[in-house]
Formats: sequence, C-alpha cells, structure tokens
Amino acid sequence: MSILPTYTHIVNNRLKHTYLSFDAEGNLIIKSPKVSRKYLEMLLLKKSAWINRSKEKILQKKGKRVNFSKEGSLYFYGKAYPLILEAYTKKRSKLTFMEDRFILCYSNYDEAVFQRHIDNFYKAQAKEALPPLVESWAVTMDLTYSSLSFRKTKRQWGSCSGKNALSLNTMMMKLPREVIHYIIVHELSHIKHKHHQKSFWAMVESYLPDYKKQVAELKRYTT
Repeated sequence: MSILPTYTHIVNNRLKHTYLSFDAEGNLIIKSPKVSRKYLEMLLLKKSAWINRSKEKILQKKGKRVNFSKEGSLYFYGKAYPLILEAYTKKRSKLTFMEDRFILCYSNYDEAVFQRHIDNFYKAQAKEALPPLVESWAVTMDLTYSSLSFRKTKRQWGSCSGKNALSLNTMMMKLPREVIHYIIVHELSHIKHKHHQKSFWAMVESYLPDYKKQVAELKRYTT
C-alpha cells in the first residue's frame, strides 16, 4: 500500500485546475478549486514519481533557510560555513563571520531575530561588493543603467526594469563569484534586450562563453 505524502491544500474556487508545487523547505502545496479527498489521493498516486523527484531536488539545493534547531551552515561566495549559536550575557544578539565559521551570539533565543541578522549580513555584503562589479561590467558592455537597488526576494535573483533600473537580490552573496558575475551580465543585457530570445543569449555568451555552466550551478541554489 502506497503512503501518500503530507501536503497543504489551498482551496481557491477561482482556479479551474489543480496545481502542485513545493515551498523552499520541500513541503508539498496543492492549490485547486473545491475537490474531493478521493480526487486528491488519486492525483497524488498518479504524480508520485514526479513528487519524489521534485522534492529530492529541492532538499539537495544549497543555501536553504537555516533550521536553527539543528546544526546548520550559511553559504558565502559559494562555500558553506558552519553556523554556531552561542548564548551569552549581553542583551543584544549579533552575527559575526570569523573566516571559517559564522557565530551568532544571543541572550534570548529568537529565531526571527536570528534570521534578521543573517538577512542584514547578506544585505551589507551585497551593498559593499556588488556596485563596483556592476559598474565594471556596465563599462565593459558599454551600457548605462539608471539606478541600482538591493532587496531580498523569494523568486528572482535580479531584474531590470523598462527604465533600466537594476535590482539585485541580496541573497546573491550566497553564490560563487562566477555565478554572481553571470547574474550581473544577465541583467545588464536586458538593458539592450528586453526579452530572452536568441539575441539576448548571444549577448550574454559574448561576454561569458561558459554562461550555461553558471546557469546550471545557479539552479543548485535557493534564494
């Protein structure tokens, strides 16, 4: 007898079809109009092979959100460093990078505060390291962007608006340097090509001949 996977079912009667997806932790999400439990069970059995493959890919991804109740790590420039939690007497918590590890000191155990420290670390690193890289590539590619901003997003590593405003995900600091360069070249190329057609990829390839290797590596990470 097959054991059905656990899932969260979101009913939305505006939907016409049933959609299966996963969150960043590998939890199965089902979105559908109102359907019977039997229908869901039959769907899960039918899609079991796809569900198992997809979940395994997500669980193997790098840079996932830290589970503070277990031993974890943080990725920085493509390398995983141990994250060590240390209780101490001072009221304010802090996150420190010590070259071979991260140390998060705290007096009150608060995972929301811990996550803010991590987000702030990546944001500070992005604001310091990425603007010179963007400017250097813009000069090399003879392109002009209107502005550069940083924010944490769940789905996009970067974007280029119709007015050539660039936005980069602060979580890029998890990635190897070569992949960071790829994202920058990718978004700058959208200044000239507002699409993903052949001419766009030809421009990316002209500056990064091995860009497909970086795309493959990028898929191994989660924002």
